[in-house]
Amino acid sequence: MESPAPTTRASSPPPAAGWSLPGIGLLKGMAVTAVNMIQSYYRKDRMTTVQYPEERAPISPNFRNFPFLVYDGDNMAGLRCTACSICEKECPPQCIYIVLDRDENGKSLKRPKVFDIDVSVCMNCGICAEVCPFDSIYMDGQYELATGDRFGGLLFNKETLARSTDYHAQLRPLEAAEVAARRKAEEEKKLAAQAAKVAKAKLEKEQKELKAKEEQEKGTGA
Repeated sequence: MESPAPTTRASSPPPAAGWSLPGIGLLKGMAVTAVNMIQSYYRKDRMTTVQYPEERAPISPNFRNFPFLVYDGDNMAGLRCTACSICEKECPPQCIYIVLDRDENGKSLKRPKVFDIDVSVCMNCGICAEVCPFDSIYMDGQYELATGDRFGGLLFNKETLARSTDYHAQLRPLEAAEVAARRKAEEEKKLAAQAAKVAKAKLEKEQKELKAKEEQEKGTGA
């Protein structure tokens, strides 16, 4: 005996949406725009237009443009860069060119004789600042670098790239304070290690002198 075919229930139609005036969404959007426009004349947080170049919007500390070199004290003798060439090797567009400075005997002076960056090629990635082990290179916030010389005018040497630690502190205060604290701790640790080494050498010298004196007195007594 055949089973009866299953019966199917007709699905109920979806509820009809409420009727709305055509174009009401457009009118609401225009109302929001009008309110924002009017508030932009008297609310400071709404005044987004800046009369450039007479006025300039503040630069965020996270903004980055082309790199710069940091120096302590004198802008050339105080450069932190040791010409290790790590940034030159890691640079994706290969826009950094470094030549190590040497003395007349060919010994390394641990400073760059040449440090050039072609900003017309630089992609502002910040990898050079990330890989630098000496806190010597960071990303700048300057963006007004237009020039009529597309070759020499966009090739920055170490004199052009040099910036003081005060400039770094003004540009990125939190980062500069962290770097300064770390470098100070490392310098204090280094000085403590040197002092301990000197004290140890002095103690060993005194012990040798005392031992020699005792041996001399023993020989005289004999």
